[in-house]
Amino acid sequence: KGAMGVVYLAVDPSLNRKVALKAIPLAEEFDEDVLEDVKKRFFREAEAAGRLDHPNIIGVYDAGEDNDLAYIAMEYMDGTRLSEFTSTTKRLADETVLELGATIAEALHYAHARGVVHRDIKPTNLLYNAETNKLKIADFGVARFDESNRTRTGLVLGTPSYMSPEQIEGENVTGASDLFSLGVTLYQLLTGYLPFRADSLAKLMYKIANEPHMAVHTVRDDLPDCIEQLISKALAKKPLDRFNSGAEMAHVIRNCLNRLREERGSGPEHT
Repeated sequence: KGAMGVVYLAVDPSLNRKVALKAIPLAEEFDEDVLEDVKKRFFREAEAAGRLDHPNIIGVYDAGEDNDLAYIAMEYMDGTRLSEFTSTTKRLADETVLELGATIAEALHYAHARGVVHRDIKPTNLLYNAETNKLKIADFGVARFDESNRTRTGLVLGTPSYMSPEQIEGENVTGASDLFSLGVTLYQLLTGYLPFRADSLAKLMYKIANEPHMAVHTVRDDLPDCIEQLISKALAKKPLDRFNSGAEMAHVIRNCLNRLREERGSGPEHT
């Protein structure tokens, strides 16, 4: 169960395959006067996500509605959320983090080129299978509804820790927002800390929108300068100051990965 809806492990009887079935009680989450508009947008977003066909993006198979309960059937992946590796005591190898970061950036480039923005890139939406070294981005087509006007509260749901400044300020969101969120995610996976921290939601949102992030070398001085530069560009306040595309970000990540391997004398494979 997440901030919005419940995900069930289900079986598609027509093809006899496992699926992840996300059920969202729209009538409980949205006011009646906007419910019809929300439903239309839900199916429009699900349709756009369903057109994405990429090895690192969870596929969307079907979407529907039953008595104001919207559902979306998605590809099932046996893996672990990257949120399992965001503490100072349990992290993936730095090389692995950078490899996965480049993979995510390339998948985002694919989606952005087709007009689809995720809007909620964070470790819990990134599924990883260490045995096969496979990663997939989950929840395309669903995140949009966390930003809509809801019945219970006008505040953003959950933590805004991964949100871009333009998301927090309610401005137009483009693919550059996903790259900011990926920058936050990489920072946390590499250090075990979030780049913006505060003791209240309001202060946190203000920091993200207005103040510089905590420099990487203040928490890990053993990482090469290229990581600091990479994170700083991804976390630029203005979208135009970030990477031009996910492909560009992936290229910079891979160059930094090569430099890290050279400095540490590791081979081409991740450790």
